[in-house]
Amino acid sequence: MIRVLLVDDQPLLRSGFRALLDVEDDIEVVAEAADGKDAVALAKAHLPDVALIDIQMPVMDGIEATRRIAVDPALAGVHVVMLTNYGFDEYVFHALRAGAAGFLVKDIEPEDLLHAVRVAARGDALLAPSITRKLIDRYVTEPLHEAVDTVLNGLTNREREAVVLVARGLSNDEIADRMVISPLTAKTHVNRAMVKLRARDRAQLVVLAYESGLVAARHR
Repeated sequence: MIRVLLVDDQPLLRSGFRALLDVEDDIEVVAEAADGKDAVALAKAHLPDVALIDIQMPVMDGIEATRRIAVDPALAGVHVVMLTNYGFDEYVFHALRAGAAGFLVKDIEPEDLLHAVRVAARGDALLAPSITRKLIDRYVTEPLHEAVDTVLNGLTNREREAVVLVARGLSNDEIADRMVISPLTAKTHVNRAMVKLRARDRAQLVVLAYESGLVAARHR
């Protein structure tokens, strides 16, 4: 059963999302919150698999709530997906850097919402390659700090290759095909790179790959 925490200051939106999620046999909404402060508290109390969190809220915004969840070892299993009205923007990129696994636009189609919750629960990033490129092109401007850059040099050649392919939006199966290895080995390369780079999930691995210069952003 996938346990979900809904966080938005609009009761109507929470009710709509709950109605969609609760009818599914494999999904259960375990709690709701109207601000980021309550979201963090409820995440600790219920340990959801997925937290759908609005970016802009009173008391504490979604970015700060995401950051607090991401740094808490007890909440390592909570995958945060940001909710936004505007698609990819500066807030979304800051949320990814804070530890979000991806983001959804609030007017998402019902079947896409269900798919997104299941993807996030598996620990995969909700970042399409085209969206990733636009985010990186627009918002990655700061160089990676020296400590992480040094760790990047500690990746093996195969791990670096796997990170590049993750940043280009490939799944583990697609990475395996490209590198001519088994899916399990591909997953191992990705996981080891995440550990070495201290990336919480694949979304942060994508951000690190671009910020470090391992993958070049395509500017237009």
